[in-house]
Amino acid sequence: MKQPSLRLRSIDAFRALTMLLMIFVNDVGNVQNIPAWIDHVEADVDGLGFADTIFPAFLFIAGLSLPLALLHRIQKGATIIALLGYVLLRVAALLTMGFFQVNMEEYNSEAALLSRPLWSLLVTVCFFLVWIAYPRTLSKSVRYSLTGTGVAGLLLLAWVYKGGSTEAPQGMQPHWWGILGMIGWAYLVCALVFIAIRDRLAGVTIAWLLLLALNLFIHAGWLHWYPPVIGEASSVTLMMAGVSTTVMYRHFTRSNKFTAAFYWLAGAGLITLAAGFAVRPWAGGISKIYGTPAWVLICTGISLLVFAAIAWLTDRQGKEKLFAFIQPAGSSTLTCYLLPYIVNPLLWMLHIHYPQWMSEGIAGLIRSMLYAIILVRIAGWLEKKQIRLQI
Repeated sequence: MKQPSLRLRSIDAFRALTMLLMIFVNDVGNVQNIPAWIDHVEADVDGLGFADTIFPAFLFIAGLSLPLALLHRIQKGATIIALLGYVLLRVAALLTMGFFQVNMEEYNSEAALLSRPLWSLLVTVCFFLVWIAYPRTLSKSVRYSLTGTGVAGLLLLAWVYKGGSTEAPQGMQPHWWGILGMIGWAYLVCALVFIAIRDRLAGVTIAWLLLLALNLFIHAGWLHWYPPVIGEASSVTLMMAGVSTTVMYRHFTRSNKFTAAFYWLAGAGLITLAAGFAVRPWAGGISKIYGTPAWVLICTGISLLVFAAIAWLTDRQGKEKLFAFIQPAGSSTLTCYLLPYIVNPLLWMLHIHYPQWMSEGIAGLIRSMLYAIILVRIAGWLEKKQIRLQI
């Protein structure tokens, strides 16, 4: 078996599967009469739906990828300043996109110049103009012009934005930063920790345990302080779990100890699952909305077990072709995530609506999965045309 490089097929496959499921669960929220376990659980309900496991899996995967991206730059001779610049640019991009997307939810079409679908569509098009990975064959003047157009467009769209009530409209405001923004803040913390510690297994594991302890102390009522950026620490704990997992996995596989790596992944997954159920009664129950320790640990355990299975199939057995059909979701992940913000507004503006029978029950679930698959394949087609977002 070939020793894994800084590009792990297992992480790409896991990312692809998770992105496909993220599009699915985001769409299935509009489907009625489906089993309750598929959808999100309400904030004040002690429980976990399938949809509640997808975002934490994505945080975990972002953590898996983080050490490889930074180590790649370190091996190429990047200085601390260069590493910090790379991290800050990525974080700024995620926060900007998250800031705009969370304000989409508060948009008031009655008070604004543009309709909500049109505003959302234009914002997403500007995201593409700013953060698309332009081919090197394109002249710098064209690249800078397109990027500048995107930046100017975002500034203009922020200026015309109206949220809040019709009687008292408001401009854009930070709320909870959105999915991308939460990933951005967690990435900032984990990247800074990794730059300081590097790929020392003991160091990153201790960092994860400290963040987990912070999350636990806050929800158990033992600590009444939310550190800046980290907050109640659920997102950053999930991402740091991914960071420590990659460091551990490389520690074993570089010595060709694949069996030990998979035993470790499976064992760690089962232990964190058990720990999640153990803290559930006295640390806020299981809640995605509140980011409780039980939710963090249970979702970490699920992610570890799924990653173990995918790593065995891809890195050990060489069966990465099983994921070939959804591969664009792993290589053009941000493109996939943003495509619904183009497709859905277009459907609305063109007055194209699903018939009722496609919006409920089994037919609705099939529709949502087909929708997710189609968007992934569109992302693959765009990738072949060199249209792919990169931050």
